[in-house]
Amino acid sequence: MKKREKIPSTMTPEQQKTARWVMTALMVSMLLASLDQMIFSTALPTIVGELGGVDHMMWVITAYLLAETIMLPIYGKLGDLIGRKGLMIGALAIFLVGSVLGGLANSMLLLIIGRAVQGIGGGGLMILSQAIIADVIPARERGRYMGVMGGVFGLSAVLGPLLGGWFTEGPGWRWAFWMNLPLGAIAIGITLWMLRIPAKRVPFKWDYAGTFLAIIATTALVLFTTWGGSRYEWSDPIILGLIAAFVVAGVLLVFVELRAEDPLIPMGFFANRNFALTTAVGMVLGVTMFGVLGYLPTYLQMVHEINATEAGYMMIPMMVGMMGFSIWSGNRISSTGTYRMYPLVGMVVTVVALILFHSLSVDTTLWEIGLFLFLLGSGLGLAMQVLILIVQNTLPLAVVGSATAVNNYFRQIGASLGSALVGGLFVGNLEDLMAERIPPAMASLPPEAAAGAQMDSNSITPALIHQLPAPLREAFMGAYNDALTPVFLYVLPLIVFSFFLLLFVKHEPLRTTVEVEG
Repeated sequence: MKKREKIPSTMTPEQQKTARWVMTALMVSMLLASLDQMIFSTALPTIVGELGGVDHMMWVITAYLLAETIMLPIYGKLGDLIGRKGLMIGALAIFLVGSVLGGLANSMLLLIIGRAVQGIGGGGLMILSQAIIADVIPARERGRYMGVMGGVFGLSAVLGPLLGGWFTEGPGWRWAFWMNLPLGAIAIGITLWMLRIPAKRVPFKWDYAGTFLAIIATTALVLFTTWGGSRYEWSDPIILGLIAAFVVAGVLLVFVELRAEDPLIPMGFFANRNFALTTAVGMVLGVTMFGVLGYLPTYLQMVHEINATEAGYMMIPMMVGMMGFSIWSGNRISSTGTYRMYPLVGMVVTVVALILFHSLSVDTTLWEIGLFLFLLGSGLGLAMQVLILIVQNTLPLAVVGSATAVNNYFRQIGASLGSALVGGLFVGNLEDLMAERIPPAMASLPPEAAAGAQMDSNSITPALIHQLPAPLREAFMGAYNDALTPVFLYVLPLIVFSFFLLLFVKHEPLRTTVEVEG
């Protein structure tokens, strides 16, 4: 077998030193933005108990996610037009202002405002961190750096809920805000000191119509996927109205962007084969990752009788797989200059993981579930950051910010749709199975035990399930297991389809140059 030759670095030692410093700031920025997507998920009951406003509880997470998603294409476009260094510092400053507002909040309204301000900054941190890499590191060298960035994203997916729980049970939930201040200050200092990228003054006419329609479509999407099946029934007029608004605004957005002089979301990107294919695959990965992550921790608590903190720890194998293979594949890409095989292998590993998840049963051990999670994380780690590298290497450097932003925007849409898709299928399955299995289990109990085991399906908790009589507990755990496992099989065709899409990605030599400061 022919051994693949290791290609020497194209960067000077001084460039490599600068790149390491810049990457420190970018990783901190990415960590801040991605951590805050989920850090309050475990703290919400405590926050509501202290501040009140239970009716507005979901807005603590939704406000951040909505503002962040809306800002992705805006920051990407602005970065291409006016340069990214000033924008990065501004985004960090906005994020820190939001953190101070949240940390000082004495009402739910002020907390939600702080979270929205954080999201406005967080959208910039998320997208500019990835785009600035293209400004300072040639595509030929970028694999190892983007691999580390992918590892940071995987770390935050697990660390967010764990840190939220730790702060809530320890020094207090407000420290989830206060911890951002020193980290953000470090990122600002390094950016000011070490980041040297060209300032831009590109003449442009801002796409106001496209921006307005993108905001409407994004807002409707995030709200109906967040509220549908939880706060409102899917048949509720509010949800149906939001879905209609999303569809109408989305269709109008396409028509407007096709005619815009300088579009916010250039439709011409999709004429590029590599961009169109990798963006479609990224969207599918968003569906898969967030669909699985959204319900697996609750599944572990309900079926395998562990508490919330232990369920959070069970996500660590996924983080290890995602970090390890993201970094490994990035290093291999930088060493060999080839990249097409890694997403393909990632899709195969993800298919295997989903098949194994489909085989879950009440008797599956936690060690086995940990192995399945490791495999899923490994598949995602081999694919996710490589797709962004392909996008950045395919399109001109002048539009790398917009291209990266649009790619991330559709991945975020996939994440929202994945949560809604998995949630809808799971809840529907669970209602049917409970209607089928719970009455016979109740009938098997002595009358006095049955009278004490009446349940409201809307208020079922892990603690309640584990206190039920054995026949009823086993019936519910079996129904919960059998409601979730088919969902993994429903997602499987999307991953298989993505594998075939990736076969048509054209390998283009990785660039060895970047823009230099003039």
